[in-house]
Order: sequence, then structure tokens, then C-alpha cells
Amino acid sequence: MVVLALTLLVATVATFSLGVLLWVICIQFWTEHIPEGITHPVRLRILSCLLHLTMTWGMIFEKLGLCYAPQFASFVHDLKPLKRDPDVVVTDLHFGTIPVKLYQPKENSSTLRPGIIFFHGGGTILGSLRTHHNICLRLSKDCGSVVLAVGYRKSPKYKYPVMKDDCIAATTQFLKSLQVYGVDPARVVVCGDSVGGNAATVVCQEFLKQADLPRIRAQILIYSSLQSIDFRGPSYQQNANIPLLSWNLAFYCWCCHLDLRTSWKNAIKNGTHLPPEVWEKYRKWLGSENIPERFKKRGYQYIPPGPVNEDAYQEINLTLNSVCSPLIAEDDIVSRLPETCIVSCEYDLLRDHSLLYKKRLEDLGVPVTWHHMEDGFHGVLNTLDFGFLTFPCSSRIMDVVIQFIRKL
Repeated sequence: MVVLALTLLVATVATFSLGVLLWVICIQFWTEHIPEGITHPVRLRILSCLLHLTMTWGMIFEKLGLCYAPQFASFVHDLKPLKRDPDVVVTDLHFGTIPVKLYQPKENSSTLRPGIIFFHGGGTILGSLRTHHNICLRLSKDCGSVVLAVGYRKSPKYKYPVMKDDCIAATTQFLKSLQVYGVDPARVVVCGDSVGGNAATVVCQEFLKQADLPRIRAQILIYSSLQSIDFRGPSYQQNANIPLLSWNLAFYCWCCHLDLRTSWKNAIKNGTHLPPEVWEKYRKWLGSENIPERFKKRGYQYIPPGPVNEDAYQEINLTLNSVCSPLIAEDDIVSRLPETCIVSCEYDLLRDHSLLYKKRLEDLGVPVTWHHMEDGFHGVLNTLDFGFLTFPCSSRIMDVVIQFIRKL
């Protein structure tokens, strides 16, 4: 009887697991679109299915009260073994309670090295020190730099503004300890991808006020999330259903981080979550007229905001600050920012964030180096050293970032 019961249990689990897999594959093919401009579409299908599969199992475990869905997905993503490089020493540390990884070239140097503070992406719910390990390893080796990767606390367990507080605290401690790590205080760079780019931007803006600490030399923003106000622009319409960041996943991340109700989804999509005076105030920076016409050719229709939903506005107006939306920081702050490298991807839901911020910086006289990946999509950098699932675009992004740092 025991053997029979175990056999039935195993068969049930296997059948259920197969059902989940088939469900994920069907949903992915039904809801997501891969444009012809993206090379290796099969690879992207596989990556998308893996992401959806881990999140689906996470949702099941969340319903059972075992953990948050993103926690399970992150656990699975972190199972990948870490690459080792004989030329780079990697040290796990804690700055207070914040876990960090320190990457240092093994070869001795007679001069101080550049320093890179790296904030990983993942929508505040995914990503970790492990998922971005290969990127930091490459930055340290190829730039001859000391890299500090910050393991900030994530949503949905920790809400806004915990992530920002962790990033600022870790940056502060590193800047106070540059001599210990052999870092040149005149060549400290902040860098991040996706929401990590948001963190890098916020840190850059915040540390303009810290006259007693070394000034940040440059910021590197890779397909960054830079505003949480307008969700009706060209890239939101064109790329809403492209892996690995669909509109639905982005909205889920946003709600997890800011502790907002998902019932405001339609109000946000239609622009009724903010009153007319707010739209008018930020139109000079967020309006689609600031985006070059060539980025509207794949389809764009202006959606005028409807009558304001006062209940939605009361809950969502917390995004009207330069932490959630560093793109709307005042001119006297943005104009004092350091040299900036921006990488954008054509098939990215957040593409227009980079285009709008690039224009703001240039209009205020900040030097900008911009690279646009015509075949790129959100999250492509994480495929670096993924073997069969690597995209050539990831290496091109790394190359332009490395070249930018070497020239500083």
C-alpha cells in the first residue's frame, strides 16, 4: 500500500508539473510577440518560458503560503554556478546588514584603480549579486577596476524606499573607504541595468549634496527605469508584449515595490491616475514630442488622459518624486550631473525612458554618450556567458560600457 501511494503521489506530481509546463508554453506563445528585428527568436522563447515557469511555480507556492512568488523565482535563478576568473579576486562582504560583492584585479597596480558601484536590475523583485556576477567580473577584469556590487533588499518583502536607502548606505560606505580598496577618488562610476539604472541615477542625484564625499565621475545607465508617471508612450505601445519585460510584468513589479493595488491598472494605462495640472507640469520632460520621430514608426497613437480618478491619484501620487522618477528632477540638479553613458534597446518597454533622459541631460549641457541596440530587448545583458542562450547584443553592450570606462 505504501509503495502504491508513493507511486500515485509521484505520478500526480509529474502530471501536474507537466501541466504547468504546457500551460506556461501556451500562454507564452499566445500573449508574447517576438519581432523580426530580434535575432535568435528561439533563444528568447526559451528564456521567456524559463522565466514564466519559475514565476508560475512561485505563484503556486505563494498561494500555498510558503513564500512570495519572486522569492522562489530568485532562488531558482541563483542556482546557476558562479564563474571564476584567475585574474579577479571576488570577496563577499557586508556593509552593515547589506550584502555586497567586491571584485578586485589580482595583479598589483602601482596606481589607484577606477571604482565601479554596480546596482543590479530585476524590477526590484528579481536579480541578485549572483545573477549579475558575470557582468561585474567582466567589468573588473577588462577595465582594471574595483567593482562593488550592492545586494539591496528586494520587493515584495521590502517596500519603497528600502532599496534606495540600501543603495545610498552602501555607496556612502564605499566612498568613505576608497583608500582601503585602492580606488582613485576621481574615477568612481555608478552603473546599473533596468531598475539598477534607476538606483544609479538616484544615487548620482543624491550625492550632489554630499560635499564631504568624493564626487561621482560618471553614470552608466543600461535600459534603465527612470520614471513611474506616464505609461502611454511609444515604447509602451510598441513593446507591451515582448519578452522579457511585458507590460503586465512591469506593472506587477511596480505594484510590489510601491505597495499599490493592482486594481488601478486601467487607470494608469489610460492616464487617468493623475490630474491635468500634473500632466501639464511634466509634459515638457515626458511628452512624446521629446522622442525622435524614427522611434514612432512601428506604431504610436497619442492617448489623451481622461478625467482624473481621484482615488487612484491619492494612492499613486507618491511616484511624483525624483526617487521613483529621477527623470523629473529639477534642472538645477540634472544640470550638475556627471558625464553619462546611456544604452537603450529598440524592443524594450522602457526604451523611451533612456531617450527622454538623454534629451534632458543634453539640453542642460551634460555630456552624454548614447548607444542604441537595434536588435536589443530588455534584460539582454543578463545573457552574457549563457552558452547557447547568449545573445550577441549582450557582448556589444559590455564592449561599449568598457570602452566608456577606459576613456575616463
